[in-house]
Amino acid sequence: MTSMHDLPDAVSVAGAVRAGTTSAAEVVDAHLRRAAGSNPRLNALTVVFGDRARRRADEVDRAVAQGRDPGPLAGVPVSVKENIDLTWSATTQGWRGAADAVPTRDATVVERVLAAGAVPVGRGNMSDFGMRWDTDNDLFGRTLNPFDETRTVFGSSGGDAVAVATGMSTLGLGNDFGGSVRLPASALGVCGLRPSLGRVPRSAVAEDPVALTLQQFSVNGFLARSVRDLRTALAVTEGWDGRDPVSLDLPPVGSFDGPRRAAVVRDPLGWGVDEQVGAAVDRAAKTLRAAGWEVEESEPPLLEEAAVLWRRLAVTDVAWSLDPARLPVPLGRSAAQFLRDSTAVTRPYESAADLAQAWARHPVVAAAWRSFQHETPLVLGPVFTERVPPVDFDLGGQQAAEDAWRRLRLVVAANFLGLPAVSVPMGTDAGGMPLSVQLIGPLQGEAAVLAAATAL
Repeated sequence: MTSMHDLPDAVSVAGAVRAGTTSAAEVVDAHLRRAAGSNPRLNALTVVFGDRARRRADEVDRAVAQGRDPGPLAGVPVSVKENIDLTWSATTQGWRGAADAVPTRDATVVERVLAAGAVPVGRGNMSDFGMRWDTDNDLFGRTLNPFDETRTVFGSSGGDAVAVATGMSTLGLGNDFGGSVRLPASALGVCGLRPSLGRVPRSAVAEDPVALTLQQFSVNGFLARSVRDLRTALAVTEGWDGRDPVSLDLPPVGSFDGPRRAAVVRDPLGWGVDEQVGAAVDRAAKTLRAAGWEVEESEPPLLEEAAVLWRRLAVTDVAWSLDPARLPVPLGRSAAQFLRDSTAVTRPYESAADLAQAWARHPVVAAAWRSFQHETPLVLGPVFTERVPPVDFDLGGQQAAEDAWRRLRLVVAANFLGLPAVSVPMGTDAGGMPLSVQLIGPLQGEAAVLAAATAL
């Protein structure tokens, strides 16, 4: 595959287009050529917008020619995950039942990247409703990992991660309910940002009820070739949105002026970590120290409770929202198997009292983390505690379902608490597969995680 290091990042692309040293048309054509060469095998993009992307690039070039600034993402090719509304194609969510569900309006994040000059070049593949930690569905099929096709790309934003890593797109728009941005980023050696709850608007709320976990745990985020691209994408898309009742009117993310202290969690909860994954965390800690951060081994409070509550609440809502009796078209085969295994190993809450008590623990855990991160803003640890696993690692029965969520326990704790987190590449393992680490900041503390990610 083309090395990501041979590909320009979004900031470089936009700068060259705005300066007139290259054209948006040339940039888009280069990405479309790579898609034509690689996508038939890798299946990262479910739809490639050839002619329409070229017309959009021509609009950007006309603006430059007329002396107008197209924006900070001028001519940047972006991919848009299959569950984010883009009027150019159906928002399928990877599910056959929505194969023709073309939206009438773009999601706010799409509107904002378009206003910043970006050019959609395709739709990123995902699992049905983003439910699995692998990227496969009956509508479009499996997305392959260009490093090793027998290994997972994780999920559910796997298509966008592969597109960014291989040069089909420069920036990917995804979302993260339980690691769906950070995990694919870690499997492809790219950067992935999950913003804080409320900072980046999500899709408009539908008329149908939306599960509470989806409201509280899921945020739109980004896959990119550099940390500065993550920062740029965040600056373009953040801010209050009248269509999203969770969105907040916050000051823009600036430089970090808080205490440069980081807690290293090499093996969260002591449940085990692959030695090469642990070594990547060690290298990251050493790098942060060299950059002036005070780094010490320390585990955040109530970590196990945060991970377990995320798991049980998520399974409870998924069992309700994806009940076959509610769906006009069944889930895909692998998604249905994942749902069966997950609900068997982690039983949904059966009483209103148990469910209420679980949600009542949320502010207790959040308060403990807030106190911890007031003194030590940054948490550094693994994304997945094993090296990139085989495809379908999250299938195969109850034990596989149990092992999968336990190995990303630090990931889902951030989702439970709505915290910002970024996945940053840290080289490769002995077999040449990407290794990454995760940085978690305090609520609305994107400045901390981006500062540390930049140091790495």
